[in-house]
This record gives sequence, C-alpha cells and structure tokens, in this order.
Amino acid sequence: MSSTQAQASKTLYGERVIAEGELICFDNPRPERPYEISIELPEFTCQCPFSGYPDFAVLRLLYQPGSRVIELKAIKLYVNSYRNCTISHEEAANKILDDLVVACNPVWMQLEADFNPRGNVHTVVRVSHGSRQPC
Repeated sequence: MSSTQAQASKTLYGERVIAEGELICFDNPRPERPYEISIELPEFTCQCPFSGYPDFAVLRLLYQPGSRVIELKAIKLYVNSYRNCTISHEEAANKILDDLVVACNPVWMQLEADFNPRGNVHTVVRVSHGSRQPC
C-alpha cells in the first residue's frame, strides 16, 4: 500500500462526507404562500485567524423560501466544513449567508452567529438578505 493509499484509508467517513458535501435544495412545496423556516445549528466551530484558537457558535437561520428550500442534512455538512477553517466571526457569518443565498435564492434570509464568549467578550453577528414579507 502506498503512503497516499494509507493516508486515504485513515480518512474517517465523516470527514469524507463533509468534504464531498454540497448545499442541496428542493422545490418549495408552497411557493405561493409566504412562510418562514427556522434552523438552529448549535455546534458551529471555526478557528480564530489571529490566535488559531477554536471559536464556537450557535447559528440561527431564519428565512422565507423562494422557489427552493435548503435540505437539512446538506446544511449540516456545509456548516461542519468550517471546523478547520481560519476565519473571523464577521466573515464567517457573511460567507455562510452569501453561500445560502446563492444555493436557494430566498425571498428573505437572516443569519445570526452567536459566538461563545472568549476572554470576557461575547460576539453576535447578524446579517440579512432581501425583504421580509408578512406571514
């Protein structure tokens, strides 16, 4: 077995699934009706670009779908792909929102990234896209 094959065989199945993941959407079953979808992702993690320390956050996504809805397993795998990513709180929230908007083209979307306090500092970054419609 070559060293490349040995390394590939050491890759855990979860790491492979995360690396191969993509944001998958499906057709909105009720595109004529304004409604909201709320998703909470309580185990977001990335790395601080300045210290290299891990950052942990709860992501709260609230959106009004357009023609497509985000598939839940796909968003879970997408969010898990940030685990080893060196990125600021602000850039993480903005990049995630941008990627989700491209994937599903919502009527309105808001992402709140509520980072765990570190060094007595608690950060919440809230970003949005579009115009919220009454439900």
